[in-house]
Amino acid sequence: MFRNPIRKKIKTGETVYGTMLQEMTTPTAAQIFKRAGFDFFMIDCEHGPFDQGVVREILRVARLEKICPLVRIRNLDYSLVAGNLDAGAMGLMLPRVESVEDTKGLVQYMKYPPIGVRGLSSDAPHSDYIFGDLEEFISTQNEDTIAIAQIERKIAVENLEEILSTPGIDIALVGPEDLSLSYGVPGQTDHPEVVKAIERVIEISSKLGVAPGIHMGNVALLSEWEAKGMRVIMCNSDLGFLLEGAEENLKALKS
Repeated sequence: MFRNPIRKKIKTGETVYGTMLQEMTTPTAAQIFKRAGFDFFMIDCEHGPFDQGVVREILRVARLEKICPLVRIRNLDYSLVAGNLDAGAMGLMLPRVESVEDTKGLVQYMKYPPIGVRGLSSDAPHSDYIFGDLEEFISTQNEDTIAIAQIERKIAVENLEEILSTPGIDIALVGPEDLSLSYGVPGQTDHPEVVKAIERVIEISSKLGVAPGIHMGNVALLSEWEAKGMRVIMCNSDLGFLLEGAEENLKALKS
């Protein structure tokens, strides 16, 4: 069974690099991201056009390619949590986290007993159809499955220590644009209040043994945040890469 390739890295303080799958509804995306050298990618099921069948196929190819596939779910709904994990996701991100109830609920739904309440179906894609000892399977799944709290609200920053103290939360990933909107300065991700909030995520995450992360399209800014302590670096998206690559090539042709 394919083991999560980034789980150990984030727990030992290593930096991992990934991107967002926003528009492409083909499993080819998993292969492309693997060839590019990313450690992981995240399927955006909050804003993206993905139905469950499409997600299942993308996850299947990702696992075959040995790249860690994650999913951003729409909201805290058991069917979304269990469905995506059974389909092969190796971690989930919950958007719009505001309180400890959100993170406790996420972990409860994601983990099998005795940690959580997830229902058991071992003959599904998340087992890679390798049927071995059931206790070992449960233990491996509970260990390998990554729970991510997306920090994109002012209230989440205010409740951050309690939120990230939830046992089982592995990553606190900042959404800078939504965070700037929450602080009343939409799009100003370099506003002093927003910067201070992001720095607090790094500080509190590091103190509590949670890996701090951030998602941005600007490579220079990502590098600056990595230097400040971000360890989960999510760069751009399939749509961003397509637009930027097309614009740069067309500009070069016309110059």
